Amino acid sequence: MDLVRHLECFVAVAEESHFGRAAARLGMAQPPLSQRIQRLERELGVRLFERTSRQVTITEAGRLLLAEARELLARSESFLATARRVRDGETGLLRAALPPDLSGETVAALLADFGRRHSGLELELHELPTAQQLARLAAHELDVGVVHHPCDVSGLELGPVLRRELGVLLPRSAGAAALAEVPLAALTGHDLILFPRASAPALYDDLLTTCARGGFTPAAVRHGQGASFVRGLVLSAGAAALCPRDAVPAYSGDRDPDVVWRPLTGGAPALRHSAAWSKGRGDAAVQAFAEAATHALRTTAGAAPDTPDRPLHLRPASEYWL
Repeated sequence: MDLVRHLECFVAVAEESHFGRAAARLGMAQPPLSQRIQRLERELGVRLFERTSRQVTITEAGRLLLAEARELLARSESFLATARRVRDGETGLLRAALPPDLSGETVAALLADFGRRHSGLELELHELPTAQQLARLAAHELDVGVVHHPCDVSGLELGPVLRRELGVLLPRSAGAAALAEVPLAALTGHDLILFPRASAPALYDDLLTTCARGGFTPAAVRHGQGASFVRGLVLSAGAAALCPRDAVPAYSGDRDPDVVWRPLTGGAPALRHSAAWSKGRGDAAVQAFAEAATHALRTTAGAAPDTPDRPLHLRPASEYWL
């Protein structure tokens, strides 16, 4: 028995004191309405109405149950409204992740934009490299993330892929630091600082391949991610670190007396990002986060739409939205 619908019939008859008017109010014929009331009475084991040829009178048992029936209907409406908000991503919890290389300005802009779109939603934000994001998305422990490409995107839907050009962080005393733009080949003799390979294996290998094509094969690869740690490696080992221009404030940029950032030329490597979520699970909240991430990357990190000369690794059939 559809209890909610039966209670709606009960309340309508009680308030109209007439089966015909109650049926019209409910948008149904009178015989099915009478049948619903009779079935409800059988289920409850009480008589709700006294019926005569001219009128319908609610019984004492009906009066006692009417208030609770109205309360149950109100609760059901509230329940359904909440369910709609959850379905549409307007309430609840969104589990999201960002990679460690995004600047504080980009993170702040993303959060502000998302907060304006979904102020009633609780956001659980994590800082995770691509490999961990992919694992959590596959396990349904994460709703949406921002990943680096290339990576295995099978089973995922993606936002637009954006490109952030990489430059190089060098000791100010290095010969290449005197150049306005640094060709990759000019880094010969320097060790290279990259994030740990396990964080994004395909991207790690792609960056090394791009460097080799540009004429730079580092003698050694050192690993680091935190701004202070990377700066320390640059100074102590005379190494070069690849990083985007928006990361420069973390190193004090040209105001730093010891290190300097320069753009790269000649087939320079780049970071390629997009929002990602499990296929078929992109509700309104996920879409809003993806749009906020895209907007923040474009406005604060100088990211631009990517036009890759090669496909993303295991790119799914679904089209990227722009």
